[in-house]
Amino acid sequence: MPPQTERLYMRELERSDYDALCKILKDDGAMYAYEGAFSDEMVEEWLEKQLERYRKCGFGLWAVILKETGELIGQCGLTLQPWKGEEVLEIGYLFNKYYWHNGYATEAAQACKEYAFGVLRADEVCSIVRDTNIPSQNVAKRNGMRFNDADIKHYRGKDMPHYRFVIKK
Repeated sequence: MPPQTERLYMRELERSDYDALCKILKDDGAMYAYEGAFSDEMVEEWLEKQLERYRKCGFGLWAVILKETGELIGQCGLTLQPWKGEEVLEIGYLFNKYYWHNGYATEAAQACKEYAFGVLRADEVCSIVRDTNIPSQNVAKRNGMRFNDADIKHYRGKDMPHYRFVIKK
């Protein structure tokens, strides 16, 4: 069962979440670290990838629901990501721009860290963040993570420097 906090609960994304995901993934502002908004096809692929992660791993990016309203305000969760020839356990987060700067990403990321250590028995977890994404770097730091190393990711035809922030159990 995905984690929850005082203000938020997380659950597996469902196909019926498509419209709520579009509010995030098709927003240029929210998606600046991905070089802009996604197309309808890219949103479909994103959603299918999460559903496949649940089947394969038992976890993935979860829908973040604001308890007060029941609204899907973002995504946060754990994924296995390639990093310098290895597979690492990452906490990822992506929120509707309207809900930025309220502490929700930090709150959800901290719950995912506890899930990684407590439920998955991971020895370490990281967040991989684009070099220009200072707010997401700050979420990683507030989650107790420290800069570990850097690498270049190739996405949408661009070389994008990324930093890996890590915390050990």
